[in-house]
Amino acid sequence: MDQHDLKQAAGAKRDRKRVGRGNASGHGTTATRGHKGQRKRGTVRPGFEGGQIPLVRRAPHLRGFKNFARVEYQAISLGILSERFPAGAVVDGIALFNARLLDAPDQPFKVLAKGEALHAMTVKAPRLSEAAKQALTAAGGSFEELAPADRTPRDRVHRRKAEGKN
Repeated sequence: MDQHDLKQAAGAKRDRKRVGRGNASGHGTTATRGHKGQRKRGTVRPGFEGGQIPLVRRAPHLRGFKNFARVEYQAISLGILSERFPAGAVVDGIALFNARLLDAPDQPFKVLAKGEALHAMTVKAPRLSEAAKQALTAAGGSFEELAPADRTPRDRVHRRKAEGKN
């Protein structure tokens, strides 16, 4: 078989439907839109069901709202930190990620005072509870509360307005 012998299968190639070109074409007068009615006259918006209550309104209503700007903090207990890290260790997001206590190194977390601080260590966290701060200083350790990063577009907008840039 040569290239010049190739041709498409029967019915694979069809002419496009040319509507509204006179009655002789078979698609004249109403141009395949039927008689009268809303779809003949103009466009119908998506989801319109001819006047009956649409699906989105028939479905059960969800109460309240979901705050898109909410930052979800991972809770880390002080007892686990003193078990997993040696004395004098610097505990931050990267160290917690390497110890498989966080899913990502930049994931926000909060250190809670559950358990005991067995030895001194330096904790750098976005959030620490007051009891965790007291337990760390009592064990001879130190802490640093990091500034929260711009987590959402909303936070950036509010900060820009506060700085007078917007």
